[in-house]
Amino acid sequence: MELESSKNLGGIGALLIFAGPLLSALPRVGGYIGLLSIVGAILVLIALKGFADYYRESGIFNNALYAIVAAIVGIVVFAAVLIIAFVGFFAELGLNISNLQDWTSLSSIDWQTLGNFDFIFRFIGVILLGVVVLFAFLVVTVVFLRRSLGLMSSRTGVGFFGTTGLLLLFGAILTILVIGLFLIWIAMLLLAIAFFSIRPQQAPSPPSTSSTQPQSQV
Repeated sequence: MELESSKNLGGIGALLIFAGPLLSALPRVGGYIGLLSIVGAILVLIALKGFADYYRESGIFNNALYAIVAAIVGIVVFAAVLIIAFVGFFAELGLNISNLQDWTSLSSIDWQTLGNFDFIFRFIGVILLGVVVLFAFLVVTVVFLRRSLGLMSSRTGVGFFGTTGLLLLFGAILTILVIGLFLIWIAMLLLAIAFFSIRPQQAPSPPSTSSTQPQSQV
C-alpha cells in the first residue's frame, strides 16, 4: 500500500472514532455509533499495516494488533463476569432468567434475600472485579498502542504520534474519572492530525557526476 493511501486511511479512521461521541446526540445516527467506531478502528489498523510494510518496521502493525486482541479479550472477560454476576443474582432471588418476560414470575422473588447485605456486597464485589479486569486490559491495550505510535513517530518524524500515545496512556489510567475518557477522545483527534501531517520522505539525491567519473590521468 502506498504512503498516501495509508495516510488517508489512518486519518479518516481516526476521525470516525473521534466523531462518534459527537454524532451520538443525533437520533437517527446514535444507534450506529458503535459500528462507526469499529469501522474507524479497522481503517486505522489497515493504515498501520501499510506503514509497517512501507517502513519495513513490523512492530508498527504487530503492537497495534496486540492492542486490538487485548481489547477484545478484556471486553469478552468483562461481559462474562457481568453475565455470571447477574445469573447468580437472579438465581439467589429465585428468578428464572429464561422466564423474565413473564411478570407473574416476580411474585416468586425472595425479598428476604434482597435485605441480606452479604448477598448485595457479594454481587457488587463481582461487578467491581469485572471493572478491575477491564481496566487492566485497557492499560495493556494502550501500552501496545503507545509502542506502535512511538515507532510511527520515529519513522515518520511526526511528533504528534508520540503525543497521542502519551495522551492515551494518561487517559487509560484516568478512566476511573471522567477526564480519562475525555483525554482518550482528544487523542483520537491528535491521531488524525498525526496521520495527515505525514510527508513523503525525500529520496536521496544521486551522486554527482564529478564524483562518479574517473579522473583523467595526465
